Amino acid sequence: MTLPPKPPARPGKVSLWRYMRLFRADILSAQPAHLYRAWMAEFRTPFFRSYMCNDPALVDLVLKQRPDDFPKSDRVREGLAPLLGNSVFVTNGETWKRQRRIIDPAFEGGRLRDTFPAMWDAGIAAVERLKARADGQPLEIEAETSEAAADVIFRTLFSIPIEHEVARAVFAEFKAHQRAQPVLNLGAVLPLPRWFPRFHRRETKRTARRIRALITELTARRMAEIEAGRAPDDLATKIMTTRDPVTGQAFDTAEMVDQVAIFFLAGHETSASALAWALYLLALHPDWQEQVAEEAAREIDPDRIYFSSLKRLKVTRDVFRETLRLYPPVPMMVREAAGCEHFRGRDVKPGSQVVLSPWHQQRHERIWNNPDAFDPARFATENGKLGLRTAYMPFSAGPRVCTGSGFAMAEGPLLLALLVRAFRFETVEGRPAMPVAHLTVRGKDGIWLRLIPRSPA
Repeated sequence: MTLPPKPPARPGKVSLWRYMRLFRADILSAQPAHLYRAWMAEFRTPFFRSYMCNDPALVDLVLKQRPDDFPKSDRVREGLAPLLGNSVFVTNGETWKRQRRIIDPAFEGGRLRDTFPAMWDAGIAAVERLKARADGQPLEIEAETSEAAADVIFRTLFSIPIEHEVARAVFAEFKAHQRAQPVLNLGAVLPLPRWFPRFHRRETKRTARRIRALITELTARRMAEIEAGRAPDDLATKIMTTRDPVTGQAFDTAEMVDQVAIFFLAGHETSASALAWALYLLALHPDWQEQVAEEAAREIDPDRIYFSSLKRLKVTRDVFRETLRLYPPVPMMVREAAGCEHFRGRDVKPGSQVVLSPWHQQRHERIWNNPDAFDPARFATENGKLGLRTAYMPFSAGPRVCTGSGFAMAEGPLLLALLVRAFRFETVEGRPAMPVAHLTVRGKDGIWLRLIPRSPA
């Protein structure tokens, strides 16, 4: 059995300084191997203690039963603050609840059906772009999935394609921001007061300012279109015209810029990661790739848009779901204990960091059969069904579950089906993909594949 690539665990104990260097290079390989078997692990530093919780009961407690007692850690916002401001991704308490009351309606009920044509158009455009590059030569596929995912965001949010001048500029600046953004910021390690400078890199701050300025331009333009009664009925319009049912207030332009920044980061970066890994896994497992290709050819009419097609892409959906299990785009989530807690016989003091790791829980040796194997059929087994219920959280869980989870589970299988319907994906000898985690789980040296056009059905 060919196992998908998995980063090596660090050997034994290391000093805090060594751990920080390993963590800065890659979150995943900085962790010890026993976390794939442990229900809980404690990590001590001179400044704080953290507890990684893999026990499904503890994860359920933190995310579902008592989420208000475990707010998002302020350390999460330290490295992301220049770009995300006060977005829903980093806020807590009443501010977060108000933001979700305004945002959630845009992603509920029939809105997914409304955005489906824009997703479809982005998928067809991705196929057309790749036709010129499907010549059997090595191609770095993450760059292509990144563009496709960005196209989906711009089309569904602002009704503009990636080729639009402002969209293209945001996309270019975001790539520069990714290169400049360190995974470990001083404020994420030391308990600094709010007034203390965080020493973000100059390029990090420059690219964040530029991205936010471009988003402000799009948002201000949309506000004017709304006031003039000629705004398209897309996600931006829906969010900007929704008033909080409790306070009666809507987002102003500055607040909307914060939210668009996280939509782009979360909706683009994570989707690009998942789609690239799905294509790589299918290249490693040609039998599954052919099943997806046959299903897509049977269920998708490339000339007509059917939202109902999604329900019939059962194999493709299981492939994408298994990809998210093996390579969750956000590998770890950090909460903070607001009060005294008692976890598995240990006292947890207020302010302690509570780390929930989809990466480790979804590969946990005491939960999943053959946890490191790629097996989309596992979800039809009792073990797979149990794992889905108790140890599967690529989008988090509970009240803070990703508001776009349904959106992602439509976008991912759709793009995957359209791409595999059009091309055969093959691995490149001498260029194996090795996952590393910074903001999301990506290929250390990219994900390289060969694309071969399929014969028309």
